[in-house]
Amino acid sequence: MNNLSADIKKVPRHFLPEDFQVTTWDTLQPYFEALIQRNINSVTDLESWLKDMSELEAVVSEDACWRQIKMTCDTTDKSLEEAFTYFCMEIQPKLQPYADALNKKFIESPYVKELDPDLYKTYIRSVNKQIKLFREENIPIQAELSVMAQQYGAIAGKMTITVNGQEYTLQQAAKFLESSDRALREEVFTKTAARRLEDKQALDELYSGLVKKRDQVAKNAGFNNYRDYKFEELGRFDYTKEDVFQFHEAIKSHIVPLVQDTLEKQKTKLNLEVLRPWDTDAEPVGVQPLEPFHTGDELVSKAIETFDKLDPFFGDCLRVMKQMGRLDLESRKGKAPGGYNCPLAETGVPFIFMNAAGQMKDLTTMVHEGGHAVHSFLSHNLTLSAFKEYPMEIAEVASMSMELLTMDYWDIFFKDADQLRRAKLQQLERSITIFPWIATIDKFQHWIYENPQHTVEERTAKWLEILNEFSPSVVDWSGHEDYRAITWQRQLHLFEVPFYYIEYGIAQLGAIAMWKQYKENKQQALENYVKALSLGNTKTLPELYKAAGIKFDFSPAYVKELADFVKAEISKI
Repeated sequence: MNNLSADIKKVPRHFLPEDFQVTTWDTLQPYFEALIQRNINSVTDLESWLKDMSELEAVVSEDACWRQIKMTCDTTDKSLEEAFTYFCMEIQPKLQPYADALNKKFIESPYVKELDPDLYKTYIRSVNKQIKLFREENIPIQAELSVMAQQYGAIAGKMTITVNGQEYTLQQAAKFLESSDRALREEVFTKTAARRLEDKQALDELYSGLVKKRDQVAKNAGFNNYRDYKFEELGRFDYTKEDVFQFHEAIKSHIVPLVQDTLEKQKTKLNLEVLRPWDTDAEPVGVQPLEPFHTGDELVSKAIETFDKLDPFFGDCLRVMKQMGRLDLESRKGKAPGGYNCPLAETGVPFIFMNAAGQMKDLTTMVHEGGHAVHSFLSHNLTLSAFKEYPMEIAEVASMSMELLTMDYWDIFFKDADQLRRAKLQQLERSITIFPWIATIDKFQHWIYENPQHTVEERTAKWLEILNEFSPSVVDWSGHEDYRAITWQRQLHLFEVPFYYIEYGIAQLGAIAMWKQYKENKQQALENYVKALSLGNTKTLPELYKAAGIKFDFSPAYVKELADFVKAEISKI
């Protein structure tokens, strides 16, 4: 892969002035009008028109992304929130009818049939989907939804607790749950639960409002429920809700028993008669929690070195991001929770946001988001912005595979052989234990949007029913039932990106298959990884997975096959 370069360039503008910046709709509108009015008299004209439209989309998209990035980095700055809200309420709603008109102009052009079908088939499929879903009456509702969804970050970003006289964000405080001091773990867990319960009502009300508006969007578009609408909007052309239900059952049958075994081993390791929720991540007395790094700068430098060992191109991607200030890694008060890699369509170099606190899970998050970043670099040179908007089911293969592929080089983070062994064991166990939570969140959403008129009490009851279905019985939650009943509120995806979660499960299978391939032939696996990610969204999901050398499959038999493989690998450590 020596021909790859992370020295990507900002896409030069041909349609808009180089110094143009998105400020108001009035300054943007003439460019949309020009595209609407332009005559297209040949397939060459059509391709030129598509490139100009793509340039406009990239400029608008990157502006919107920066508004969101800045707001999540500091939820206390009202001016940043106002800038984001202005885009959602004053710009986005006005450009949507133009986007629909441009979609129709494209599809109705007689020259579409002359485009290379191998390159454009998924794009044409996506445009047809957008036309099908567009409704004028949904524009103001979707604008409100964008603003409402960001309220979750504002609420969660203010959550802190005090431990040993010092204030910590909940992300920072989570490190104490790995301590060998059981009394400290219980104290931190109890304080965290109490703090989350303080905002229970606010988040319940926010979520109820989101569900109501989302249901209205679906009904306006002619769908029975928001789930069916969202499956269409997310472009799930290659699998159905019935396939997802089968996946839930496969996780229950083949994964939950493995998680039960893992937790039983944890109970034995800690020499406990009863395993409590503050014990699941803990180390025994005398064993210090893993600390792969202490500062954000150390995390970046070690991640770059790790990526370099896997392939120098991967390290160069992070190096360029560091040089351009495209990293905000450490947790702090007022910062939104979670982590993400945000692709930036015009400049091409993405932004990684996370809440690192020196834990093992932060190392995993860093290489995960780094995998997304590599995907952004590899797809940057595709002709159209739409070609770079790859499906999440392959995007998460990019990130989750990187978690497993980099394990060979984690000695950069862990000089001690036993610590390295523990780190790898935690990663492999997590690659299995993540599945039940994914199934829980996903199944919960199906019920939520099939029953949008539910009460808060009904929602709580259903959450507990589904949670029990996928939860091993070994953990005793006695005394914390109220907190367990709202643990869904920790999952920002429910608020901000509905139905974007099952992709993690589908992609985790892909990542395990990718790692299995890597163990058999490292160079071939890395070449397939790069090849698949370089295709962006120009192929279907089965074709993208095939390019990666793996199967697009989440049937019960395949779930069992890959789970057994991981179980065997765990036994070797």
